[in-house]
Amino acid sequence: MNTKLTLRLDDELISTAKRYSAKSGKSLSQLVADYFTLLAASTAESDAAPTPRVRALIGVLANATVDEADYRRHLEDKHR
Repeated sequence: MNTKLTLRLDDELISTAKRYSAKSGKSLSQLVADYFTLLAASTAESDAAPTPRVRALIGVLANATVDEADYRRHLEDKHR
């Protein structure tokens, strides 16, 4: 079911949105719907709890003195 939504926006923003809409071939309604869908998806992702494996790794290197150079040396040794 589609329901009408009224937005109050700056005139210049509306003009810019209409130009973008024309270039993209999507209606303003579809652009707004796409944006709201992205917002909902990013919120759902940020609310997701870490997996048990990730939780087990959190903080494991907190006091380590390992840096990028150590990691590069490790990869070079590994692939010789």
